[in-house]
Amino acid sequence: MKDILIRPFQMEDYEKVHRLWMTIHGFGIRSIDDSREGVLRFLKRNPGISVVAEEKGQIVGSILCGHDGRTGSFYHVCVREDRRRQGIGKAMATACMVALQKEKVNKISLVAFSDNRIGNQFWKEEGWTEREDYNCYDFYLNEENITRFNQ
Repeated sequence: MKDILIRPFQMEDYEKVHRLWMTIHGFGIRSIDDSREGVLRFLKRNPGISVVAEEKGQIVGSILCGHDGRTGSFYHVCVREDRRRQGIGKAMATACMVALQKEKVNKISLVAFSDNRIGNQFWKEEGWTEREDYNCYDFYLNEENITRFNQ
């Protein structure tokens, strides 16, 4: 971790972050939301609270973090596969949590796909609570926003 810099996600990071996303097995990328324009819209709406982990000019991790004034959300939490289990994910999550606290946000939610064994294990080890008391529903306003999963 000594050579890792956790810093705000800047739009200039998009190409490197997108390349990282494309290397993560099982990662879902949406055609519109995860495009350059979609990420720019997200970062403008949520300034300064998304992060990247950088090592020697390479992006090795990222979190898109936002909130609605009440609940924070983590999206696309990832660490490059060869850099996992070294504290990078925890450091990024902590940085986002501190930023959300400064915004007076008191709760964070995230989605981890059921078959994401590594991600689910990470969140449980970090003390997050898996909710079993509600159902999650989606309603798609734009059918063109297709999710594709990396193999």
